[in-house]
Amino acid sequence: MNLADKTLFITGASRGIGLAIAVRAARDGANVVVAAKTSEANPKLPGTIYSAAAAIEAAGGKALALQCDIRDEASVQAAVAAAVDRFGGIDILVNNASAISLTPTPDTPMKRFDLMFGVNVRGTYCCTQACLAQLAASAKGGRNPHVLNMSPPLSMRERWFASHTAYTMAKYGMSMCTLGHAGEFRPLGIAVNSLWPRTAIKTAALQMIPGIDFGACRTPEILADAAWLILTSDAKTTSGNFFIDDALLAEHGVTDLERYSVTPGTKDFVPDFFVD
Repeated sequence: MNLADKTLFITGASRGIGLAIAVRAARDGANVVVAAKTSEANPKLPGTIYSAAAAIEAAGGKALALQCDIRDEASVQAAVAAAVDRFGGIDILVNNASAISLTPTPDTPMKRFDLMFGVNVRGTYCCTQACLAQLAASAKGGRNPHVLNMSPPLSMRERWFASHTAYTMAKYGMSMCTLGHAGEFRPLGIAVNSLWPRTAIKTAALQMIPGIDFGACRTPEILADAAWLILTSDAKTTSGNFFIDDALLAEHGVTDLERYSVTPGTKDFVPDFFVD
């Protein structure tokens, strides 16, 4: 099974992990909807919906660039309608867009709190709700529909909350969508899973974290390959999981991860958050 002719709706796909997942799907000949906010180039933050669409088409897929603020229900509904108009339906939703602020409570303005909850939790829920009818139709058509949330396994340990309570709650909100929607949508034949990295991934989001050694990170392609394995699995039997990238790859016989190293030969990687 591959993703040929499947239509993916990927939030935050103008750069980083979302773009890597999009390009990997495009190599199969998939249709990819790039749903993101960035429409104009920013020298401090490379990548736009249009440059992402060009990369997707260069890889062999078909792309639709849509400027979309996933915090805005009308914007999401319009993007879903445009995707259906262009490609005839939606088979896969990847809730990748996320906002981060690794700050303690006194240093987290409510505007930043609202941004994280608006993008991470509300955005994930809103996009899933908006795509649901199309995903259900995909299931009825035997097209193996999936929802993939880029969020961590749930772990109610104080250590994951104490330093950045707001961010942890916002990311865990995405993971609770996985837990709830996996059960809710299982009768419909729609799979819902989460994927999270073992190590820090070199993306623009790392600019928000001071002191990170970019050379001791992995590239977004490790998540793209792991996501591909999830999205090509049987939706009826693979749902409700919180996958970790390297563990999932190992289950499929991929244990040499050197090609994903930012710096060849790295042995000690910067660990990501939330992995016990």
